[in-house]
Amino acid sequence: MSTGTPLQAARGAVQAVATGGRYLAQSLRLMVGLPDYDAYLSHQERTHPGEPVMSYAEFFRDRQDARYGGKGRIGRCC
Repeated sequence: MSTGTPLQAARGAVQAVATGGRYLAQSLRLMVGLPDYDAYLSHQERTHPGEPVMSYAEFFRDRQDARYGGKGRIGRCC
């Protein structure tokens, strides 16, 4: 049996929907190839503290080059 109030239950439901929406948006961005700068910043802070991070423009260019074969490389799946 739940001990929370209906208001607490509603807040929990709204929070769950908002979290699901964020995951859905992130999945859609990844499907169409848009890089996730916030995830990059979190990763750098967590695993490489003190190291310099790329600006958004540098990060975006790096991801585009990696995906489409920039810097003289030919990007192919096969």
